Amino acid sequence: MKNSIQKGTICVEDLEIGMSRMLERKITQNDILLFSKVSGDQNPVHLDQEYAQQTIFGRRIAHGMLTASLISAVIAEQLPGHGSVYLSQTLKFIRPVLPGQLITTTVLVTHIEYSNRRVTLDCKCEVGGKIVLAGEAIVLAPSRKFD
Repeated sequence: MKNSIQKGTICVEDLEIGMSRMLERKITQNDILLFSKVSGDQNPVHLDQEYAQQTIFGRRIAHGMLTASLISAVIAEQLPGHGSVYLSQTLKFIRPVLPGQLITTTVLVTHIEYSNRRVTLDCKCEVGGKIVLAGEAIVLAPSRKFD
C-alpha cells in the first residue's frame, strides 16, 4: 500500500488497489464564514454562538459539507488528481466538527475498472482519531490515452 501527502495526478493506468492520499486542515472561523457566503447556507448553528448554545451541540459547528469538501480536495489534487471527474459520492455524517479542530481526510482506492476509468474510493474525515464523516466516491480518473 502506498501512502503520501504529495500532490499530483495519477493516471488510471498507474492506480493500484490500496493507494491512498491524505490532507490535514484546521477548520477556522474564517473558513466557516466564507463557506456560508459561497454556499448560501446561513444556518445560525454555524454562525451564531448564542443560537448554537441552545442546540444539541451546545456551540457552533462547521458545515458538514465544508468537511465533505476536503474529500473533493484530496480527489482533485492528489488521488487521482487533476482531470478527475466526480460520478457519485455518498456521505455519512457521524460527529460534528467544531471551529478550530484539525481534520485528517483520507481517500483510499478500493476498486478500479481500468476499461472505463472508473475508480471507487473509500473516504473518511477524522478529528483526533475519531471518524466524523465517512463515504464512498466513484470518479472518472484521468488517462494517458487522452493526453
